[in-house]
Amino acid sequence: MSFPSMPNPDVVIIGAGIIGINCALALQARGKRVLMLDRSGIAVETSSGNAGAFAFPEVEPLATPGIMLKAPKWLLDPLGPLSIPPAYAPKIAPWMLRFWRASWRDRYDASVTAQAALMTHSRRALDRVVADVGGEAFIRREGQLQLFESARAFAATERARTRREELGIPFDVLDGPEAISEIQPGLSPRFTHAIFTPTWMNVTDPALWARHLAAKVLERGAAFEQVTVTGLRRDGAGATVLTERGAIRAPNVVVAAGAWSHKLARDLGDRIPLETERGYNTTFPTASVDIKTHLTFSEHGFVVSRIGDGLRVGGAVELGGLDCPPNYARAQTLLNKAAAFLPGLEKTGGTQWMGYRPSLPDSLPVIGRARHAPDVIYTFGHGHLGLTQSSGTGDLVAALIDQSGPQFDLNPFRANRF
Repeated sequence: MSFPSMPNPDVVIIGAGIIGINCALALQARGKRVLMLDRSGIAVETSSGNAGAFAFPEVEPLATPGIMLKAPKWLLDPLGPLSIPPAYAPKIAPWMLRFWRASWRDRYDASVTAQAALMTHSRRALDRVVADVGGEAFIRREGQLQLFESARAFAATERARTRREELGIPFDVLDGPEAISEIQPGLSPRFTHAIFTPTWMNVTDPALWARHLAAKVLERGAAFEQVTVTGLRRDGAGATVLTERGAIRAPNVVVAAGAWSHKLARDLGDRIPLETERGYNTTFPTASVDIKTHLTFSEHGFVVSRIGDGLRVGGAVELGGLDCPPNYARAQTLLNKAAAFLPGLEKTGGTQWMGYRPSLPDSLPVIGRARHAPDVIYTFGHGHLGLTQSSGTGDLVAALIDQSGPQFDLNPFRANRF
């Protein structure tokens, strides 16, 4: 078989995760011939192991005002909800400096505004995608319950609640274990306050959802090659993608390679401060407790969600790059907490997993053209919001390549904002 399987594609997409797949879907709707490349396969990496949430209400960045006061604690607690492996701290120092700047009030407010706009656009785009691919069977519309163990912890969410009110995001405040148990029976009575967001959505299984979308893309004429991309260079009007099996030239290239994307951007002269939020989880094929809604344990940095007929316990943030070995004690810590919070949860029989979430200091992705190669479009750095923002991102990337609408301000997402 010749390489590549699609000669003369209009667009080559580097990365076949949930972002790349949605870009392909949107580009096909505009009549483009698409070739996807990925070293591992379709939706094999981070896109397969997330919590399955469309977290549209989550508009606050990780870098909130005052967060740097907690930085010393991160280094001292390797199993905490946000940690940095001590050996990695010197390497991540320049990123942390930008993270600190992003937490200043002016940058924070700008990030929230930009994130809210992308969330609104992505919610509308998801509705179109679900209708287009016959995807309603993959959607769970069961809401989200955000849990707190004290009045003080709940009061600390006032800023986020005010922002949700301003954005018109509906939510209900629940006071006391009895009110909480009406939404989710079986929780420990230690939880005294909660916020229920009824419009929150999940997918039944993020891996199956991504593969369903990919199947539609392939049915509609796209091609896929499992191959390692080794480099990228500008080539007149267009770009050349270098792979282990040869070079591919195309009028347009989309870099959607997740946590590895910044390495390709360097080939084009863009140094983008991309780090990795390493997330951990444990997935059970069957559920030992009856989960009624997506559960978020905010003070502990993890969630419990239904995945297929089972459930997934996962979350937390470990800023540890791509090369540090996994610390699966983090997954076990989350599971132990979940068992304490949900008496009856069986802790055996699960599968542990670690994934690389691509993260930028201000929690906003890069969506836009390479500075010195306008035919190359960057789309990466969505952190833990890749699934949530995937449909909207695909729509925006396709509009850039097609040089048509939607009218959307991409300036906050430009590659050189740092």
